[in-house]
Amino acid sequence: MHSLVRSLDCVNALVGRCVRWLTVLLVLVQFGVVVLRYIFGTSYMAAQESIIYIHAIIFMAGAGYTLLKDGHVRVDIFYSDASRRTRALVDFLGGLLLLIPSCLVLLYYTWGFVVQSWRILEGPISVGGIPAVFLLKSLIPIFAGLLLLQGIAMVLRNLLVLFDLEGEGAPQ
Repeated sequence: MHSLVRSLDCVNALVGRCVRWLTVLLVLVQFGVVVLRYIFGTSYMAAQESIIYIHAIIFMAGAGYTLLKDGHVRVDIFYSDASRRTRALVDFLGGLLLLIPSCLVLLYYTWGFVVQSWRILEGPISVGGIPAVFLLKSLIPIFAGLLLLQGIAMVLRNLLVLFDLEGEGAPQ
């Protein structure tokens, strides 16, 4: 089970390493849009829309990586002072009862929406924008899938802690 957890973690670790470089691109594109608008008095809708696309990729594809790094917001009034086993139990139940079912529901209910968008090759959000809204909508199942993979890894990792089978795949 340790190797399965590590393999699932590697998927989001790889995605996270790639996605984090998009933040640099986002800043550069935003800077370019501002310079074009305020210094040269012109703008390009595709450049402005690219900011939406890059931002969406960063947050949607990076959600699983954030979960891997335990970076999601949590209410830890009781959690922070709890023992390691109690935290593992909370994370196990949260992942099993809330996270995984939510990802499955999201995948189920958005799949047709995304397929339809691809079927018609849905065009730009605005006139002159990027003619690929179908790619933007594809981020929804990607988000759910990556979060689902990391949720499964989290549940399995916490199961190892609960059964005292910790090893290399155990949380730090």
